[in-house]
Amino acid sequence: MDRPIRRALLSVSDKTGLIEFARSLAERGVTLLSTGGTAKALAQAGLAVTDVATVTGFPEIMDGRVKTLHPKVHGGLLSVRGNAEHVAAQQKHGIADIDLLVANLYPFEATVARGAAYDDTVENIDVGGPAMIRAAAKNHESVTVIVEPSDYSSVLEELTAHNGATSLATRKRLAAKAFGRTAAYDAAISQWFGRELGEPLGDWFAVGGRRLQVLRYGENPHQQAAVYTTTDQRPGVASARQVQGKELSYNNLNDTDAALECLAEFGTDTPACVIVKHANPCGVAEGTSLIDAYKKALACDPVSAFGGIIALNRRLDFATAKEIIALFTEVIVAPGAEEEAIAAVASKKNLRLLLLDKLPAPDAPGLTVKTIAGGLLVQSRDQATVDSLTLTCVTKRQPTAQELSDLRFAFKVAKHVKSNAIVYARDGATVGIGAGQMSRVDSARIAVRKSEDAARIAGLAEPLVKGSVVASDAFFPFRDGLLQAAEAGATAVIQPGGSIKDDDVIKAADEAGLAMVFTGVRHFRH
Repeated sequence: MDRPIRRALLSVSDKTGLIEFARSLAERGVTLLSTGGTAKALAQAGLAVTDVATVTGFPEIMDGRVKTLHPKVHGGLLSVRGNAEHVAAQQKHGIADIDLLVANLYPFEATVARGAAYDDTVENIDVGGPAMIRAAAKNHESVTVIVEPSDYSSVLEELTAHNGATSLATRKRLAAKAFGRTAAYDAAISQWFGRELGEPLGDWFAVGGRRLQVLRYGENPHQQAAVYTTTDQRPGVASARQVQGKELSYNNLNDTDAALECLAEFGTDTPACVIVKHANPCGVAEGTSLIDAYKKALACDPVSAFGGIIALNRRLDFATAKEIIALFTEVIVAPGAEEEAIAAVASKKNLRLLLLDKLPAPDAPGLTVKTIAGGLLVQSRDQATVDSLTLTCVTKRQPTAQELSDLRFAFKVAKHVKSNAIVYARDGATVGIGAGQMSRVDSARIAVRKSEDAARIAGLAEPLVKGSVVASDAFFPFRDGLLQAAEAGATAVIQPGGSIKDDDVIKAADEAGLAMVFTGVRHFRH
C-alpha cells in the first residue's frame, strides 16, 4: 500500500545532500521538522522548518543528549495508522503523524578511527537517533525511514512516480537497511568497549559491516555472496583500490587476503613476492629486486601459480609487470605502481590490479570470526611473528647463519599454509610447499614431489630441497616426518616442539646430522 508523506523529521550528522533533499520535500508540500544543527542548516538555506522543541514543548537539554526522546516524536513514528486506539491517544495528547524519518547517527566509528579519548568516544554514542530509526523501521507499514544520503534520490523518484507517496516494498527495503545500520552501529560500540576493557570476547558478541559490493556469486556459482567493510582499520584487500580488470570474485578476494597476510610477514625492507592459489601460498621469495623475488617465488611451483594471486611488497615496476603478465594471473596487488607498469598490465584487460596505501601489520591485534552451525567461533588473530620469538636449538649441531635466516623465512610462510603444513626454503625462497594434508608425513612428501616437478621444468639436475631447511607449522608427533625431510636433503628444521615424542624426534635429528630449533609457538591454520 502506498503511504503519502506529509510530515518529515530530519535529524542528521552527515549533511551530504541534505539541503537539496529537504528542498525537494518542501516543494512537494511536506512539512519539515528538525533538530539542532540540522534545523539550523535548513533555516540558513531558506527553508521553512519547525524545531522539534516547538513540537514537544520541551527544549534540548544536557548538551543535546535529550531532544527527541519524547512521546510527541515517538508517538508520531510508532502510531499504527487507522488503529482507533492509537488515533484516540494521538488526539488526546496532541501527537501528529510523522511519515518520514531521515536520520543518520553520530560518527562513532569515525571517532574511534581517529583515536579519540575515551570520554569523547562515549559522547559520540548516539541514543536518540537509533531509537527513532528503530521506531520508524518497526512501523514501516506506514513510515518511511532513510539512514543514508545515498537513498535520497530513489525516494524522491518514487514520490514523483507515486504522487507524493512511497510503496510498501520500498518502506520494507529501507526498514531492513535501517535495522542493519543500527545493528552494525551497536556492534561497533560493543567491540570498542571490549577492547577498552581488555575483554574482547564478552558474554554477548556482535559483528556488523557495511556492504561494499554484491559479488557475482560465492565460492561456487549457486552461492550468493557480498563483501562488507567493518570498523577494523587494518589495511587489506577490502580497502584496496582496483585500477583495472574484471570484477573481483569471492575467491579472488579470499585468495588476495591470504596473499597479503602472508606478504605482511616480510615487511618492506627487502623486495618480496607471494603467490597464492586456493588460499595457500605456492611460492614465496625475497630477492635483490622485485622481479628477482617474483622469479624465485614462481620457480617454487610454476604449475600451481597459473591463475594465481601475486602480492608484492614494493611499488610495481615496469620490468616486473612485463614478467608477470607473461603468465595467466587473476590478481596483482601491490602498494602502488608505476604508470608504465599500469599500462603494461592494461594489455591484459581481465587481469585485476589492486593498489594499497600500505601493507597490513602482521602483529596487529584483532579478531577472526567463523560461522559454525548454530553459532560463531571467535578468536584473537594469530599475531605471533617468528622475529619476536625466542628460538631454542635442541640438537647437538647449531644452525649456520644462513640456515637460521632460511628457518625464520620458512616459518613465516608455514604460518600461512593450511595445516598440516610443511615448507622447504633455501636462500630466501620456498622450494617446496606441502599443504592441507591430514598426515604431516604426506605434506612433507607432497612438498618434495612439487620440488622435483619444479626442478624438471627448470631443467635442474636435482630439486632445490637438497640443501634446504624445513618448517613445520606444528610439532612432529613422530620421527617419520622429520626423517622424510632429512631424506629429501633438508639440513635444518624449525618447529614448535611440544610433543611427548620430542626427545625421540631430537634424537632422530641428531642421528641425521640436522640442526633443529623449537619456536614454542604453533601456527595451525584451518
